Amino acid sequence: MKKRLYPIATALIVLGSACQGPFDLSPQRVASPAAEISVMTQNLYVGADVDLVIRALGTPEPGDDFPALLFAIATVGKTDFPARAEAIADRIARARPHAVGLQEVSQINIDLRPLGVPVVVDQDFLALLQGALAARGLHYQVAATSDNISVNLVSGLVRLRDHDALLIDADRVTVNDAGGQDFAVNLGPVADGVVLIRGWVFARTTIDGRPYTFASAHTEANLAGAPPGLVAQIRAAQVGEMVAALGSSERVVLMGDLNDTPGSPMYGVLAGAGYSDTWTAMHPGVGAAGLTCCHVADLSDKVANFDQRIDYV
Repeated sequence: MKKRLYPIATALIVLGSACQGPFDLSPQRVASPAAEISVMTQNLYVGADVDLVIRALGTPEPGDDFPALLFAIATVGKTDFPARAEAIADRIARARPHAVGLQEVSQINIDLRPLGVPVVVDQDFLALLQGALAARGLHYQVAATSDNISVNLVSGLVRLRDHDALLIDADRVTVNDAGGQDFAVNLGPVADGVVLIRGWVFARTTIDGRPYTFASAHTEANLAGAPPGLVAQIRAAQVGEMVAALGSSERVVLMGDLNDTPGSPMYGVLAGAGYSDTWTAMHPGVGAAGLTCCHVADLSDKVANFDQRIDYV
């Protein structure tokens, strides 16, 4: 069996004998002697450039904090996750993947009315997507979740929790074991009220009598402006931890937003573990980034390169 590595902004790593089909919200198919399986991976996108807020909080000038926060909140409204959840559910309904890896699965709770600002946002991305899937008669269970970003600002009036999640088609897949955990190595606190803790999720399953292990992660993205060399080593450590835990299972599908490229320390860890790159195998000559990076913060603003924006609906 061939191991395959997909080390780019939205990433898929497959341990299987074949992989066909287009990228992004289209399914990635893995053929085996008994059956064909398909998976999907999607960064749901929190909805705004969180780094702008982190940078404002990190400056000695307190006057830029609240404007940066208000700008981010306005952008969240424009990117309209409830509408995007419906479109993502439509694509899942058409593709019917056995497993779906999700990143930036956010819970946003904002109420600025105590400050005299009429702004209230309550969005649970996972609940919205699951509701949209259920409305289409689909039964995708949450096999596991793990934490990523934790934000608590303005005395608790602004709260954000960012998760990874792994969905499994309960009608066709039996989950034998599943879990989610934080990585041992993380950037941690990067500003007052902002903590970057990454993690990963997995499920060991049975499909048509054959074992498959699915995993998904969102490795460090350097939101806090840490030295690139340090972040590269953190990503390598995070993926090394994941690969070690997954072990030598025969059929593994590892997907996620890995935030890295060929030649990086993280890429070397995966290649050294026997994985090879599905994107370059499927799209020779296209380059490492493919159609996975990058998009503008405000997804309502159509631009000429909108086809490169992984979250645009």
